[in-house]
Amino acid sequence: MELDIQMKLKQEKNMYQYLKENSYFIKDLNRNSQNYEAFLNAMKDLYRLRTTDKISDAIDNIDLISSFLGAFKS
Repeated sequence: MELDIQMKLKQEKNMYQYLKENSYFIKDLNRNSQNYEAFLNAMKDLYRLRTTDKISDAIDNIDLISSFLGAFKS
């Protein structure tokens, strides 16, 4: 595995945790460093770190707050 990828994995807490949980990625990253993108995408999907996930979570929180406020108005 390339040194820069190792540094990235150890610096990011989520990446390192995901790598420990899914150790088969170690073999993939050792074989070809271009598999880093696949690893990154899989981690973002699991931990919901994509921009669309964050927007969806914010909308859900706004809906929850508005429903609480609507219940208190009645």
